[in-house]
Amino acid sequence: MTDGQKRTMIKPGQKVSIVLKNDQKTGTLTDGIVKDLLTKSSFHPHGIKVRLENGLVGRVKIVHS
Repeated sequence: MTDGQKRTMIKPGQKVSIVLKNDQKTGTLTDGIVKDLLTKSSFHPHGIKVRLENGLVGRVKIVHS
């Protein structure tokens, strides 16, 4: 498992745990499969923003291997 701050570590079809905008205060993680990478920069300190296959959008906290 790695963190989700580097764009190169995240690919469509990969299983990740994200934090949704509404869950930022609690830090509750949501698991899913990456559909799209929404952050254009190669690094983001709070995690790369992605859209999951189920349509949820959030910042990657954990990339599952």
